[in-house]
Amino acid sequence: MDVLRGKTTSRPPVWMMRQAGRVLPRYRALRESYTFHELMQDPDLCAQVTLMPVEDLGVDAAILFSDILVIPVAMGASLEWSDHGPVFTNPLAQYDTPSKLIHPDPSRLEYIYHAIDRIIALRKPDTPLIGFCGAPLTVLCYLLQGVSSKHDFPQAVKFFYSHPQETRRLVDQVVELTIDYALHQVAHGVDAFQIFESHAGLLPEEMYRELFLPAVARIGRALKEKNVPVIFFPKGIGHNLKYITPDICDFISVDWQTDIVEARRQTDPNIGLQGNMDPRIFYAPKEVIQAKLESYIPFFAANPNWIFNLGHGVLADTPVEQLKWTVEWIKNTNWSHDKI
Repeated sequence: MDVLRGKTTSRPPVWMMRQAGRVLPRYRALRESYTFHELMQDPDLCAQVTLMPVEDLGVDAAILFSDILVIPVAMGASLEWSDHGPVFTNPLAQYDTPSKLIHPDPSRLEYIYHAIDRIIALRKPDTPLIGFCGAPLTVLCYLLQGVSSKHDFPQAVKFFYSHPQETRRLVDQVVELTIDYALHQVAHGVDAFQIFESHAGLLPEEMYRELFLPAVARIGRALKEKNVPVIFFPKGIGHNLKYITPDICDFISVDWQTDIVEARRQTDPNIGLQGNMDPRIFYAPKEVIQAKLESYIPFFAANPNWIFNLGHGVLADTPVEQLKWTVEWIKNTNWSHDKI
């Protein structure tokens, strides 16, 4: 929280996207008895999973155990949770005016706020809780096409091009419910908030800037008005980094395709950075991981407004010992300038 608030610290804070879940042995044990959806729905189980990586990996913050698809569900999407993942039974791209089929029901998100209350009650006082949501483009991709084996969401993109006015109406609907959702998370005690744009690189840069970045800005401004630090993760955004302004977010989480020094050069100096280590590096020997970690030391010395994280989420088969070792290395290393 000090780094998010602009204070200088002796080392970078560390947490990892997708840290709360599948890679942890205790989580896998729970999954033998409960489905993913049951773990999300039960406040006690959700709190247990949320706090698990703080206890088992030693990371500096917890992130709410939930899913970006809760907004599509609250908007009336027909979604079934199976052991093999979520399945949309009625994707909206097949309709000309799907905005007329959207019936937002904020009460369908109440169970998440109960889970936040439980996490706040159980966490240690020095453990910040990060809330999150999916960004409008990412949410719309799933609403329109469902869960796709094709990561380029061809039906959703076709809809954006063929139905521009309807797309804008859908964006407005997503943003309105998402702001309500985010502010309720804040009211229940989250300390910071991350907006996940998992598919920022899906569209041409100009189209993303015109159609979706203003929508992210509306969410970011609503949170910042509550004095909550906002992190924006726009995976694949490329050169659009330079168009992200401090009214949108306080920190940008950088994907692994983007060099961290280049990201710093492109980004507004008033915005901090998070990321961008390739999550696949944990398959490598420790000396390879250490060399990469050491490469961040001069960057942190010059840019103390940086949070260590990955350029995407922890992969399911990541060796957990590599994650523990990395967190310990970050905590025990001298990050000062004279170490360079």
